[in-house]
Amino acid sequence: MRNRIAPGAAFALALGLAFAAQAQDIKLPATLTATAYDTGSSGFNMAVAIGKMLKDKHGADVRVLPAGNDVARLMPLRTNRANFSAMGIGAFFAQEAVFEFAVKDWGPQKLRIMLSSTDCNALGLGVAKDTGVKEIKDLRGKRLAVVVGSPALNQNAFAIIAFGGLTPKDMRLVEFSSYGASWKGMLNNEVDAAVASNISGQAKEVETSPRGLVFPPMPHNDQAGWARVNKIGPHFLKHKATCGAGLTSNPSELANYPYPIFMAYDTQSAELIHGVTKAMISGYDAYKDAAPGAAGFELARQNRQWVLPYHEGAARALKEAGAWSDADAAHNTMLIKRQDTLVEAWQAFLKTNPSEEKTTFTAAWMAARKAALAKAGLDPIFE
Repeated sequence: MRNRIAPGAAFALALGLAFAAQAQDIKLPATLTATAYDTGSSGFNMAVAIGKMLKDKHGADVRVLPAGNDVARLMPLRTNRANFSAMGIGAFFAQEAVFEFAVKDWGPQKLRIMLSSTDCNALGLGVAKDTGVKEIKDLRGKRLAVVVGSPALNQNAFAIIAFGGLTPKDMRLVEFSSYGASWKGMLNNEVDAAVASNISGQAKEVETSPRGLVFPPMPHNDQAGWARVNKIGPHFLKHKATCGAGLTSNPSELANYPYPIFMAYDTQSAELIHGVTKAMISGYDAYKDAAPGAAGFELARQNRQWVLPYHEGAARALKEAGAWSDADAAHNTMLIKRQDTLVEAWQAFLKTNPSEEKTTFTAAWMAARKAALAKAGLDPIFE
């Protein structure tokens, strides 16, 4: 959804000037810690660029910890060793307690958005050009990278191949330990396709290698193909990409969703998240050109009615900047209700002493999860 900012150019300008003046009062800790995807990924590069702005303008040293999968990115936040993360769609899966989070050690996580990026790039399945693949359906029988402990990457890959009528059974799955390792596998001809943002360093490296790179198109008028995509990945949006590696045309009809998603747990200090979010809004001009994709953090591009709620501190910063409506607040309340429903269902489920065997545990939880959400009048999404 594209949401309108406060109407009236004069009002918006006045509000922006007032917000900029208030931004001078931002107080941040001397040190902040964030997690992100692997070094060289577009999410990591954007986190570093924003960290530099926070240092230059507000004196906060930001340490960015690269982590190869969603579990590794969230664990430092969960154990209070990091303040926030530049996550992918794994944040949504963690909220929903599905895939790698549908296990006893995790369950539903109350994660909240700060800001996210939507730029000119695409986020989907990069394919080595030397495979001869022109359309997604041509991937049948090819080697597809999957990353252990990363439901975001894996489900994204499965959603994209579904556009071509394919399932994981139609592919040769090759396991890697991290996102970065999967793209090294592309370079080394160990795999034919892997998920990435097409502005990541890894995607550009493969594009300029002897293998070459292409992001097969996903025509937006293919309603059946998109229905298959959204059944597996409801977070995917149709997107016309005009920048990045592997485009077959300009614009190229592909898929995207906000990435990275700067987020924190609901228990993280509202004052801290308010300060960091406000600094990201007021300091936008200082980092928007510092890394590919960073321009997507522009206030006007924020999707305030998506699949994850905003942190109360971030919502306050957005409201102060004139970018938070009553409809946004209502949507946020609904999503928080969803998180509360999931947590209550999880707590009730654990009291039934479910089987310790992982597969049996997950199946029982998914059934309990579906029943609880349906009872609350909410869409289970994941069956």
